[in-house]
Formats: sequence, C-alpha cells, structure tokens
Amino acid sequence: MNELDVAEVEMIVRTALAEDLGSPPHDVTSEATIPAGQVDTAELVARADGVVAGLPVAAIVFNDTSGHQASFEQSVAEGDRVTRGDVLAVITGPTRALLTGERTALNLLSRMSGVATHTRRWADALAGTKATVLDTRKTTPGLRYLEKYAVRVGGGTNKRMGLYDVAMIKDNHKLAAGSITAAFRLVRETFPEVPVQVEVTTVAEAVEAVEAGATFLLCDNMPPDRLREVVAEVGDRAELEATGNLRLETVSDYAATGVDYLSVGGLTHSSPILDIAMDLRPR
Repeated sequence: MNELDVAEVEMIVRTALAEDLGSPPHDVTSEATIPAGQVDTAELVARADGVVAGLPVAAIVFNDTSGHQASFEQSVAEGDRVTRGDVLAVITGPTRALLTGERTALNLLSRMSGVATHTRRWADALAGTKATVLDTRKTTPGLRYLEKYAVRVGGGTNKRMGLYDVAMIKDNHKLAAGSITAAFRLVRETFPEVPVQVEVTTVAEAVEAVEAGATFLLCDNMPPDRLREVVAEVGDRAELEATGNLRLETVSDYAATGVDYLSVGGLTHSSPILDIAMDLRPR
C-alpha cells in the first residue's frame, strides 16, 4: 500500500530539479568551486522530532543529479519516529551531485515528513476508536502523489486521488442537477462503475442520499450531536465521513459519534515541514 511508483516519482523529481537548475542546467556555485571528480559522503539529519517519509524520493533525486547509482543507505525506515540529531540516511557520490540535489531532496523529504508527522498525530488520537483519518484533494499542485503517500506512511488513508476515480456530489452539483437524487442518478447512469460519494449537510439530505442509492456520505460541517442523528438514521446503510473544522482537541468527540472516517484537509494543506538537513562529512 505504501509503495511508490518510481516512474511517477522520477517525473516529479525532474520537474523540481529543472526548476532549480534552469536551461541549460547549471549549478554555477558547485561547478565553480568543486572539482568534477571529487567524491564525498553526506548525512541526512533530523533537526526536529517527527515521522519520516520520502527517503526513497531523496535517493532518486541524488541518483538523477549524479547520473548513476549513488550510494544511499537508509538508517531508518519510512514511518519511523525520529528525534532531533538522528541520522536518516548516508549518501556517497560526486560532491557536485550531492550539493546540486541537496535542496530538491530536502524540500521533498521535509515536506513529506511534515505531512506524515501531522497525520500520525491524528492517527494516534483516533487509536482505539472506529474512525480513520482521511486526506482530501487540498494538496500542493504537482505534489499530490507524494503528499498522499506521506499520509499513508503517517497512518492515514487516502480518500480519492482526483476527479477521475471517485465521483463526489457536492453542493454545486446538487444545485446544477436540481437535487441530490437527480445528481446521483445522472452520475450512476453516466459512470456506472465509478464509486459515488454524496456531501450532505442535514439529516434529511442524508436520508435522501441513501434512498437514492448512496452508500458513502460526506457529512459536512455537522456538530457531533447532528452526526449522531445521521448515524442513527442511516449508519447501517452507508459509510459516514465527518469533515469541516475538525481539530485534534475535539477529535474524540467526533470519533465517539460512530462515524467511520474523519477527513482533514490540513493534513496536506497546513502541515509544517519536518526540519531536515544535509551535512557533508569532514574529509
């Protein structure tokens, strides 16, 4: 489940490196100050406590910049909790390549580890309950694949990857189609094999959606008392997801309602990075 598609990662890495190196590609500082044949060893080091995600991505960055298989030895595994000062990986390769790839590798690794760290807090808060934490499509453009991977590493679950794999009937779709029932019927007729989820804001809408055939409801901005009503009315006929203004401080109140999922956009749109550095070993 947590495996990475190498081709997908390589495409993201090359885009990120091109942004940094320009055209034609140059790291003018490293090319000017470091002999082409110089080889060094560097360490990736945690500068804060957190959960690691993205070490295989960093390895791909350094392989790309070195032009061959750089030596990349992980000291920890994906999803491990680390503390400040822990060495995460040791890389040996051409010094120019190490410094050229440094910022791109750290940008991706720190971002992904930040998402995993934030997600782990939610997963820990929900431990022992029925509920699971989900991500959303509120991701960084171009980095959705990596951020959703980081959510999985942190103990969360991916909801949908995009507009193509799951139909989500939201308020504007209801308005455009005329009703929840009409919107659900149109989606089911047009894409009969695609899973359908329906956003609801009241108990009445939840009942309408289930009676139309929906088996997954997104309960938007409902307080715990209303969620309990929805669970009582339709919880045995559909999976239920709570979303909107959820906070770690109140997560237990929402989990106790009996919903199956809590979706948290902040996992990807508001996670601070995990501070990680690259240090060359003294020669």
